[in-house]
Amino acid sequence: MSRFPDGLYLVTGASGGIGAATVRRLVAEGARVAASGRDQAKLQELADETGCEALPFDLMDEDSIRAAVSGRDWFGIVNCGGDGGEIATPMDTDIAVFDRVMAVNARGALLVIKYATPSMVEAGRGGSIVNVSSQASLVALEGHISYGSSKAALDNITRVSALELGKYGIRVNSVNPTVIMTPMSEWYWGRPDVGGPFLEQMPMHKWATVEDVSGPIAFLLSDDAAMISGVSLPIDGGFTSR
Repeated sequence: MSRFPDGLYLVTGASGGIGAATVRRLVAEGARVAASGRDQAKLQELADETGCEALPFDLMDEDSIRAAVSGRDWFGIVNCGGDGGEIATPMDTDIAVFDRVMAVNARGALLVIKYATPSMVEAGRGGSIVNVSSQASLVALEGHISYGSSKAALDNITRVSALELGKYGIRVNSVNPTVIMTPMSEWYWGRPDVGGPFLEQMPMHKWATVEDVSGPIAFLLSDDAAMISGVSLPIDGGFTSR
């Protein structure tokens, strides 16, 4: 029997690594999934592979989000869509990049919650929301002024949403992964002067994988986590325990 018997599950950022892995995990466990992503070709490939519904919308466009998610039979939401921004200090950051990263990572996730939850409340069955945040919201990382700030805002959206939506039986949590070594991140974290010292500080001394993140997301969405809400869960090999 599926751990996800009720309603429809939305995964944003599904054309990326964590989002796609989450879609595959949920579908494999019997969930009905609608997937959104920036790369429509990859999104369609994922839909063809898994049988999920392709539901593209723009996280920077409120009207696009409202039209896509309002009035649907949602039971679970995974806010995984994100913008990595730039590597920059507070002194040389590009404020246009900062604004864009905040708009996607924090504002976009909030808009999804804003327009998806009314139908969840109306259905009266509860539900679960998981926001994909970052280790960068929990500790200061060099060069991460835009990205870390956006994910810190997302963690606060998680806590306040958990407080406000708990009376409707809707749980809200964040997962906060460390670096996942992908081609997109390797240009920075693959540098020996950056990645080497970083891994030395991590008790487990290894990078995360997308499966390391999709598993905890599935757990937090499921009834196995029925009394967990308002939590930011580090998935970081013990980095933030130091």
